[in-house]
Amino acid sequence: MSCPREERESLERLLVSEWGVRAEDSRGRLFPEEECRVRTCFQRDVDRITHSKSFRRLKHKTQVFLQPEGDHYRTRLTHTLEVTRLARTVARALRLNEDLAEAAALGHDLGHTPFGHAGERALDRIYPGGFKHYEQSLRVVDVLERDGQGLNLCYETRMGILHHTHGAPDDTREATVVRLCDRIAYINHDLDDAIRAGILTDEEVPARIRENCGMRNSERINYFVTDLIENSMDGVLRLSERAQDTFDFFHGYMFSDIYTNPVAKSEEGKVAGILNVLYDYYSADPARLPEDFRAVIERDGRERAAVDYISGMTDSYAMEKFGEIFIPFAWTVK
Repeated sequence: MSCPREERESLERLLVSEWGVRAEDSRGRLFPEEECRVRTCFQRDVDRITHSKSFRRLKHKTQVFLQPEGDHYRTRLTHTLEVTRLARTVARALRLNEDLAEAAALGHDLGHTPFGHAGERALDRIYPGGFKHYEQSLRVVDVLERDGQGLNLCYETRMGILHHTHGAPDDTREATVVRLCDRIAYINHDLDDAIRAGILTDEEVPARIRENCGMRNSERINYFVTDLIENSMDGVLRLSERAQDTFDFFHGYMFSDIYTNPVAKSEEGKVAGILNVLYDYYSADPARLPEDFRAVIERDGRERAAVDYISGMTDSYAMEKFGEIFIPFAWTVK
């Protein structure tokens, strides 16, 4: 019988250019495994991430706006899916490995905290070792998933996850695609959500953004993605000078006017308070942590285990645990 994986690997020799990573050339997993007959190693990574508990929890983690009232605001999961679709589009157009780009994109935010970047900033201040969500994402897939066994992903997927924020000199082209698509996705959909939240109107979007990128979210994304593809055909991933200048202005505007807006920031103090109290509670007595964190406590200490547990919480679960532990229930005397 033919082997579908081998057929796909043969096709990749034609479909994936010299700048991409072919599955058969992967540097492998942390722990060697027998190859799947059906899927390439990167396709298996996609499946492992998609079926993980941490991936499912992303649907209840905030992107920017804390506790938004409405069904159409982005969550960490919808952000991840948007990045994944953009990354596959760019990878396909540039003849890179779509499966590797998809795997890194799906896993890039697995380590994100509850309450978005407000939660990340809070844990970074609380935990003596500091906290960065991209480092935690790698820790999730290497250590925490599958009850401490990790997902045992390929080296290229793992580095794409770790480097999605800042990049590294030896990044694969697929990792760079994920990093750029992450940035393109979040400034555009966060602006879209800000308009939805009433922070500004379509007409109040700076003229430079409207004139260069378009009025609608789809137009703005298409502008950057198309420009990235058209200017990266030689294997060097980049925007045109005009698009890069527009992106830098757009990115700066989001940080100066949207992410610091009182509407978006109004609840951040409460987030720090909740996570501070939860950290003190769990790190003071590790017996309060779930049983599956025992190995983490023994290997890395109670403080690390507390951070691992809290960072994995969804927004609603963090508030539920806070209330369960610290807010007294109503009671009656019979």
